[in-house]
Amino acid sequence: MEIHQIRAFLAVAEELHFGRAADKLGMAQPPLSRTIRQLERELGTDLFRRTTRSVSLSPAGAALVEPARAVLDSTRTARESIKLATLGDIGHVRFGFAGASSNKLVAKLAYASRQRKPGITLDLESTTFANEALTRVIDGSLDLALVRWQAKPPRISGRPVMMERPVVAVHTEHRFVGRSSMDIAELADEDLILLPAESGANMRDLIDHWCFRAGFTPNVIQEAPDSWIVIALVSAGMGITITYDSVVASFNDPNMVTIPLTVDHDPIKVYLAHREDDDNPALREVLAAAELALPTVG
Repeated sequence: MEIHQIRAFLAVAEELHFGRAADKLGMAQPPLSRTIRQLERELGTDLFRRTTRSVSLSPAGAALVEPARAVLDSTRTARESIKLATLGDIGHVRFGFAGASSNKLVAKLAYASRQRKPGITLDLESTTFANEALTRVIDGSLDLALVRWQAKPPRISGRPVMMERPVVAVHTEHRFVGRSSMDIAELADEDLILLPAESGANMRDLIDHWCFRAGFTPNVIQEAPDSWIVIALVSAGMGITITYDSVVASFNDPNMVTIPLTVDHDPIKVYLAHREDDDNPALREVLAAAELALPTVG
């Protein structure tokens, strides 16, 4: 059954008159009659009972009316959905991020996107560190990501939406408490709790680089899968960590204090990144919402 056949059938079924149905469809009566006969041949049954004076629905025709209307309704819904998706009024944007530092940015963007285009859904993935997130943006399995980089990767577009600085987080009874700042070299003999080296986390790469440049290998006594576990272990007094000020700002732990870390490094920028050639209309609308919700920094 084709859509034009369904429309023809419903017009005749509603008017029970081929002439009026043809006028309703804006066509001549003979081609309408041919369309109905062809549909009946394809279905193997009469849909109408015809006499010289009247037209009525056969049992098969009466059974077809509601399914035919449902098909047309579905077609209209599909066309409207395509139109809205093309305009960016509906759609999905896959958004990757990781760590406690991203939560407030994600919440601001989600709210702004919802206010701008309620029909757009943000599919949030909260366990994608920078290297993985950038790889997935490039291969198209993510549309958008919060990432840190030292040099902008090819095929990626992004702007900085947050500035971060490194800090040392220690238990309140640690001997470093009270210091106004720390030098990386002072951590050579400290028990460190860090994210895994293979996690793709930008901070772990920086920590290793800073320590090696200062002449030592970090003494990592425990790796943890995310910042929440890292902070919990520091709070328990197991060791200390190096992290971002934005991470510790997400916690209110009475057993932990932070000390600025002095390193020869520019403030770290968090970028809202997407693929340069991504033509997803929903992404376009989310990026427009981000212009106000997450202004450019630096």
